[in-house]
Amino acid sequence: MRRTDPEGHGPVRYGPSALPDDGLPVLPELSAVLAAAAGRTRDRPIGGGTALLDAAGGYWRRRGLPTRPDHVAAGPGAPALLLALTAALGGDVLVPRPCAAWWAPYARLLGRPAFPVATPAECGGVPDPYALLETVRRVRAEGGDPRLLVLSVADDPTGTVAPPEVLHETVEAAAGEGLHLVSDETWRDTWHTPHETMLLSPAEMLPERVTVVTDLAGAFLPGGWPAAIARFPAGATGDALHARVLDILTALDARIAEPVAAAAAYALDEPEPVTARLTATVRLHARVARALHDAVVAAGALALPPQAGRHLYADLGPLRPALAARGVGDAQELEDFLGALLGMPTPGGHRFGDDLGALRVRLSTMELLGDTEEERTECLLSPTPLELPHLQRALISLRSVFDDLRDDAQRWEPPR
Repeated sequence: MRRTDPEGHGPVRYGPSALPDDGLPVLPELSAVLAAAAGRTRDRPIGGGTALLDAAGGYWRRRGLPTRPDHVAAGPGAPALLLALTAALGGDVLVPRPCAAWWAPYARLLGRPAFPVATPAECGGVPDPYALLETVRRVRAEGGDPRLLVLSVADDPTGTVAPPEVLHETVEAAAGEGLHLVSDETWRDTWHTPHETMLLSPAEMLPERVTVVTDLAGAFLPGGWPAAIARFPAGATGDALHARVLDILTALDARIAEPVAAAAAYALDEPEPVTARLTATVRLHARVARALHDAVVAAGALALPPQAGRHLYADLGPLRPALAARGVGDAQELEDFLGALLGMPTPGGHRFGDDLGALRVRLSTMELLGDTEEERTECLLSPTPLELPHLQRALISLRSVFDDLRDDAQRWEPPR
């Protein structure tokens, strides 16, 4: 099979943004806090000031994770924190396949291999425990030094939530191999059905070996206001890691801008305007994600039901004959083809560490909410957003594209 020439399609500069935006107007109360702090010019300490660290501790305590402010660090986005953690821990890195597009580049930037591990059939974000053990064994046999496993219980790109039993088996396997875990929990607060299923953090299962990272662009802040928090384990190991990460952040001068830090502290305290907006935003994206999933599956493609986030990961392998007839043979060509046809970004699975030859893409719900701030606001406020004309048109257009591919694929099927 032909493979796309990577020239001009680099996995970093030409890849998707670190976090899919929600596409919605900034909450007025957040804007007011940011504006009120705009005149503050005094530098805050690297790793976050007292108000932000206290707010982060309260945020995690409300989620069942006891946290002291001196076990927290803040940085200008989760990528900066992951870079510092990877540098501090040393050794080789293990990541699930597929994984968030920004995880592996930070290991490569530091000259560290990032070894992909297959995920179980029922979810993404968490390695299959047996595949993890086999990968660790192979890496060590080849002279490698695996020390860090990055995972996510609420996953980008697949939009799934790991069942507690699967997560528990993976965490046990990682603990048995002496790995440190970084749990990216950026999307945990975008969980679509929190009253129907259970979401656990690895830090609840293995508190002494898990660092939790949360980028606030997942649920609380606009993507253009970079801020993230990290919760370190208690004890001597966590204290040493926390100190080393602060050293690295200091060397990079990786501090949060003071107005953004003020907005972040306000959001993490979870006042009523913030929680009300988050509830409405999650409800909207969940509805659109379900409609997107229905359209993709009805066309014969494969996708796990979305459970969190603002995206869907679709496997168009069953439509390969129709795509091949249109010159699409790999994920990069699928990204280009669907992006042009749908008029929106459709990053291929290779952006997330998946096989280039697999016909997989991540589809964003934000792209369907409208072209203007007024249309997107209307979606947010409507009790029946899927009935709005502009959203209906977007879904009809998307269904038409996928239905055409299904019909073509059926014509290409050999007679039985």
